[in-house]
Amino acid sequence: MRTWRWLAMFASAWLCFTTAHADEPIVATKEGRLRGAQLQDPAVYVFKGVHYGQSTAGAARFKAPKRVAKWEGVKDAVKFGSICPQAGDPGRRTTTPGELLSPSEDCLVLNVWTPALAGNAKRPVMVWLHGRGFYAGAGSEPLYDGARLAKRGDVVVVTINHRLNVFGYLHLAEAGGQEFATSGNAGVQDMQLALEWVRDNIAAFGGDSGNVTIFGESGGGVKVSTLLGVPSAKGLFQRGIIQSGARGRGMAADMATRNAQTVMQKLGVKTVAELQAVPMDELLAAVTTTGRTIPDFGPVVDGSYLPANMFDPEAAASARGIPVMVGSNKDEYSIYAREHPLFGKMTEAQLREDLQRDYGVNTDALIAAYKQSRPQASPWDLMVAIRSNRFHIGTVRLADVASKVSPVYVYSFDFEASPLKAAHGSEIAFVFSNATASPTARPGAKAVEDAMSEAWIAFARTGNPNHAGLPNWPTYDAQSRATMVFDTQSKVVNDPRAPERKVWEGKELVR
Repeated sequence: MRTWRWLAMFASAWLCFTTAHADEPIVATKEGRLRGAQLQDPAVYVFKGVHYGQSTAGAARFKAPKRVAKWEGVKDAVKFGSICPQAGDPGRRTTTPGELLSPSEDCLVLNVWTPALAGNAKRPVMVWLHGRGFYAGAGSEPLYDGARLAKRGDVVVVTINHRLNVFGYLHLAEAGGQEFATSGNAGVQDMQLALEWVRDNIAAFGGDSGNVTIFGESGGGVKVSTLLGVPSAKGLFQRGIIQSGARGRGMAADMATRNAQTVMQKLGVKTVAELQAVPMDELLAAVTTTGRTIPDFGPVVDGSYLPANMFDPEAAASARGIPVMVGSNKDEYSIYAREHPLFGKMTEAQLREDLQRDYGVNTDALIAAYKQSRPQASPWDLMVAIRSNRFHIGTVRLADVASKVSPVYVYSFDFEASPLKAAHGSEIAFVFSNATASPTARPGAKAVEDAMSEAWIAFARTGNPNHAGLPNWPTYDAQSRATMVFDTQSKVVNDPRAPERKVWEGKELVR
């Protein structure tokens, strides 16, 4: 009797797996069929938790990802997939109220939002690379809900998960030899595999595989910067948008090797095989401090997969000719200073003391330059601005190099969207057309959302962000430095805050 009961349960589960209802969207990919869901507001289709790669656990850990195996029947794609191993909670939260995702090494999944499936329309494809550095995050976070952007722009939006921290960026070339020569870029290889999945399958979702834009914020912007320097990713995307994540260099191989040695010593292992056998939670705990992973992991200039720096001293060959949009926010650092004991009420003397610790002899020159650029700024505002240098000046430096070989459009997000003003990450909701859906949206938010979201859509469609709701936005060059300033009245400014740019010439950027 128990055997028959088990068989009946199995048959019922198999029927759920293979039977589609008339009102459920079914899409055929090269690996198998997927069942998604149809949203009503906005009216789009969504497919969640779609595997593009196999599990990266065990013997697959630290190696290049493998494409997901084919299946029979119809798989449900109505729930977000597992997040990649990470510390902290932010990546666990999704747009489904109360839903918390579990970490797993079987996490190579993506999500698709599309306005329509039928017909022969070739919609631009926008592939989002999530933020939170290279240590955490997921494509399923509420900030990245792609429904409104897909509907507004008649585009297909894709968000992805990829390996993070020690799982995605542990450089084991010295410890493991040729088999692990590219392990310091395993997470980037995941992104490339996801883009290959898009190339091969996105037409079934109404997308144009020959018109793909990669975009991302913070760590996601660095991921865009990195993929522009990966020769084997050339042709998988046609343009890139870097939001508060301009970076010209990868991690040096010798530093990455020392990081790997530190991890192995801490765990008491001598071979990569032993390292692959360490339980997931134990490996993560060995590198985690207060929610962050130490040492700091990221893409490695390994001489093969990432052969050289992306934009330092020049643009990588793979980046040449690819249109780029790059920018930063006026008050990036304010989000990191939320717990500062002097929040919003710093004196002139306290400003100097605060900066002296990190900027030393450059402190007075920095304060003078930033006061010239921002004459109405309080000492607190000046501290935030100066400590935002790696975002602002990093944008300028990448644009200076990239504009020599590609069309480049530079922006500054100046709209004060919250009490933290134009903080790090505050532009994301405007790009995704989600800002005005919030009951706390500030006056003027709609004008900014219309200007930004339409610019991102136009850039994804043609490689040019200009649209009827903006003044003419010219390409950037090192002479005029034309920059679109997004605010309640968006405008183009040549070389905005020039004293800040000049005071950092020849200096290393630090927070």
